[in-house]
Amino acid sequence: MYQQTIKGRVEVTGIGLHSGEPIKVALEPLDVDSGIVFIHGNSGVELRLKPENISDTKLATVIGKRPNAISTIEHFLSALYAYSIDNLKVTVYGNEMPVMDGSAISFCMLLDEAGVVKQNKLKSVMVIKKEVKVEQNGKVAMLKPSKKPKFSFKIKFDHPIIGEQNFIYNFSKKSYIEEIARARTFGFARDIQYLQSINLALGASLENAIGLDDTSVLNPEGLRYEDEFVRHKILDAMGDLMLVGHQVVGEYVGVAASHELNNMLTRKLMQSSDAYEIVRFGEYENSNELTKVFA
Repeated sequence: MYQQTIKGRVEVTGIGLHSGEPIKVALEPLDVDSGIVFIHGNSGVELRLKPENISDTKLATVIGKRPNAISTIEHFLSALYAYSIDNLKVTVYGNEMPVMDGSAISFCMLLDEAGVVKQNKLKSVMVIKKEVKVEQNGKVAMLKPSKKPKFSFKIKFDHPIIGEQNFIYNFSKKSYIEEIARARTFGFARDIQYLQSINLALGASLENAIGLDDTSVLNPEGLRYEDEFVRHKILDAMGDLMLVGHQVVGEYVGVAASHELNNMLTRKLMQSSDAYEIVRFGEYENSNELTKVFA
């Protein structure tokens, strides 16, 4: 399998979940071995995917340092993982990615519009060779060896609609579109006033998130999946793992894991040189099977 980028420039405009402001994003192709590069459009500052470049994980993954930081990148990165995008310039004219409908499906549609193209150099992936695990107050995020990408997540909320949910997901691009991409972020009505008082969730609405009161879902259309909440957690985790700069081939396990814990996991992984190997397609024993998964 070869590295991939997009055919040409595309743009999208949407509302920032936390700022509430309109934000324009432009995607442009890059040459082989360029990686995913974020550009803070108002300053021109370049931000590369590295766990240590994450400056905040409170309710979103934030790359870079303020005032040139870009927030809420995880949904977009999740779509890039699913579409096997290796090289891309992402210029954000604002301080966060637009939230769109609260899921990753709009970004998938944007990539479809742009068109994905193969480049002239073999693709590399990060293969997990040894278990890496982080824990915090009973929450767990872990990566362990697996021949194909696999994600499992468990959440438990004291809420009648959510309760305890478990989801095991064997990745493929096709299954991502069907099972993960449309799962939206969610929040509780009781928290909105506080979050907005600290300049978070200023753009939150039932158009871009699942809203919950003490007993029910507030969105008139209801849920897209019965277990949409845990599926969105997998969507987030896929995006957060992209911070290592490659698609990860291994099994991710999350128990009530957060963006903070995912960042702790990727930092620990990058510091554990014996826990992973960067492998080029054609040199990896499972290349043919992986090509089917990523195609």
